[in-house]
Amino acid sequence: MPSSPVTIVGATGDLGFGLALRLAAAQVPVVIGSRDADRAAEAAERVRAAVPGAEAQGLANPDAAAAADLVVLSVPFASQATTLRSIRDGLRPGTVLLDVTVPLATAIGGRPTRTLGVPQGSAAQQAQELVPDGVAVVAGLHTVAARHLADLHHTFDEDALVCGDDTDAKARVVALIERIPGLRPVDAGKLEMARIVEQLTALTIGINVRHKVTAGIRIVGLPSA
Repeated sequence: MPSSPVTIVGATGDLGFGLALRLAAAQVPVVIGSRDADRAAEAAERVRAAVPGAEAQGLANPDAAAAADLVVLSVPFASQATTLRSIRDGLRPGTVLLDVTVPLATAIGGRPTRTLGVPQGSAAQQAQELVPDGVAVVAGLHTVAARHLADLHHTFDEDALVCGDDTDAKARVVALIERIPGLRPVDAGKLEMARIVEQLTALTIGINVRHKVTAGIRIVGLPSA
């Protein structure tokens, strides 16, 4: 069954590019967005080289945002607000924005094991304030390692927590994550829960440094699908 395209704004970065590879491998057409259209086109070419037959194109962020009705925002927290303002006109009512932003203290020169306070409560809630009316923000993929996404030989066995206020939007994100073998999406509640989920990134970074691993998370006790 043909898949609708998914745009990844910030897919020239590690996490966004890894996600582009995984979705392309799952036969999802991907549109890579970057501030620089040439960099986006180069990243799309790398996706096509890594995944034969992949449908991937690269566009400047505003054009990329307008090219799909499911848009992933994968940028550093320091760039989140600026990027959202730059793509605002491309986000139509009915668009779902999957925000993977984490307010790590690195945005102000701090440690990656610490997060910043966000007046709205979380980066995802800030995003919801910045997008046009009719655009639903869903938070997710905060604890999934970029290096594992980019390694198409890596077999996942972990969960991806998903938060959002719009039930249909969450369902679309859940369906997208399910396209990646071994990743189990788990509904973690309303968008306000993103304030907790985002902090799990800092926690896993600390675990990774301490134990020299690349950890994910797994929620036990859930009923089988």
